[in-house]
Amino acid sequence: MQRRFLDYLIVAFKGIAMGAADVVPGVSGGTIAFISGIYEELIESIDRINLSVFRVWKQQGFKTAWKSINGTFLLALFSGIAISILSLSKLIKWLLHNEPILLWSFFFGLVLASIIYIAKQIKTWSVKIIIAIIVTSVLSYYITLAEPFASPDSPFYLLFCGFIAIIAMILPGVSGAFILLILGAYQTAIDTVNNLRDGLINGNMELFKDALLKFALLGIGAVVGLKVFSKALNWMFKHQKNLTLAILTGFMIGSLNKIWPWKKILKTRINSKGEEVTLLDKSVLPSSYEGDNQMLLAIIFTVIGITTILILEYLGRHKNKA
Repeated sequence: MQRRFLDYLIVAFKGIAMGAADVVPGVSGGTIAFISGIYEELIESIDRINLSVFRVWKQQGFKTAWKSINGTFLLALFSGIAISILSLSKLIKWLLHNEPILLWSFFFGLVLASIIYIAKQIKTWSVKIIIAIIVTSVLSYYITLAEPFASPDSPFYLLFCGFIAIIAMILPGVSGAFILLILGAYQTAIDTVNNLRDGLINGNMELFKDALLKFALLGIGAVVGLKVFSKALNWMFKHQKNLTLAILTGFMIGSLNKIWPWKKILKTRINSKGEEVTLLDKSVLPSSYEGDNQMLLAIIFTVIGITTILILEYLGRHKNKA
């Protein structure tokens, strides 16, 4: 596929949107990739990365090897994701603490519209497809009810968290950030990104080195998980596309419980900075919410979320026609 500079710039912006979604527990960057029309290309490109690339490099040169893995596409996309995570992690953290209803309303609208969009891609409906949607919806819903574990310090556990989280991040409807939350590593991951940036900017090498080590452990686990899971997803899309879409639709339906804007706090914990944060909560009706339910603003932000999906869907269609 021939792309111009502007096309790669659009890919980078899609990566920025994926990175923003990946920072928030309950929202999947894979969802953004899917509805913006780059999901299958992403999975296939990652699947192409293997040891044979080095053989192609040796025999035919770097340029041929780079093209064989769709390297420029991956570089543009992951650059956008990295820029987004590094720049938005503090903002998202602030919004989660200060304007949670409005933030979750936006993402609720985003995921709601995504469910409809992905379900529309199912070409043939059958009993098997309906059962797959029901089963994965129930499974995803119960995942959202899970109570997070205590955050461990083990390097091996961070590797494991990176491996599992990246699988969820690339799977539409399953939030990698939420999986990190369940595993007790979400705060560690957010602090790692913030400390990595702050340590570099402020010249605090002790802070930077500690953050870099944790980032590397999460990153290594993520690279391994990405490679392992992309092969399975690539095969599923090529041989069982309708069933795969049904499974993704079900996961997204179940995940709506996690991103419902109005919550009642059931349990709290003290984080590493001595702050009291939510450990476990449950969804409640706006009328039962303790405090200002911000109903009108919540509806507006939900509509903004839905509109965002419509725009991304349009960009995806435009890309496919190009």
